[in-house]
Parts: sequence; structure tokens; C-alpha cells
Amino acid sequence: MNQDMEKVNLNQKFGLFSEHWSPKIAGELNGQQVKLTKLQGEFVWHKHDEEDELFFVVKGSLKMELRDKTILIEENEFLIVPKGIEHRPVAKEEVWLMLFEPASTLNTGDAESNLTKNHLDWI
Repeated sequence: MNQDMEKVNLNQKFGLFSEHWSPKIAGELNGQQVKLTKLQGEFVWHKHDEEDELFFVVKGSLKMELRDKTILIEENEFLIVPKGIEHRPVAKEEVWLMLFEPASTLNTGDAESNLTKNHLDWI
């Protein structure tokens, strides 16, 4: 048994930061990272050519805009956005979001913007 194994309390982790659109790494498994982030407002249109992304809404309500439709993701629901699909998360009110994605995934995918985070902090 791994002696470093610890459970993660999402409320405690979300309490460690307040900034929006700045994912934090909360765990890693099999080359995938579990990232926590707070969202509010509109993100940039982007896609990930090589990575699927799982968006799990912990608190709030998130609209995932796709080029042909919008999907509403409520608390305790998740959406998987397949690689290559252009999307834009939009949060009218603050949303707490957990992401599962490969460690190599850049938050803005193929779109470079002031929201791009090249280095993520562990919490």
C-alpha cells in the first residue's frame, strides 16, 4: 500500500484559491490529471487535437457551447468533449469544475490567449 495515499476533500481544495480560469492540479493517475478550477464568464473558443476532456460540475451550472449546439451541465453532471471538437465553456455565475484530461493538455488548446496557462500549480 502506498503510504503517501491521501483522500481529497473538494470543498477544502476549492477553498485554497479564488481566481477564475486558472486550473490547479489536485491529483494524477495513469498520465491523466485531475484539475480543479473556478469559472465565471466566457472562455475562448478552442479545441484539443489529441486529447479528450471530461468536465465535471461540482457547483453551479455550466454552458458548453459547441458550434452547432449548447449543452447545459448542472451540478453532479459531466460532459466529455472528444478531441478535435471546438468548444467554449460559459459560466454566468461562478462554477466549480473538476477536469480529467491528459497531463499534456493545455487549457486553451489550439488558441493562444491571455487565459493560457503554461504552468499549473499543485494544490
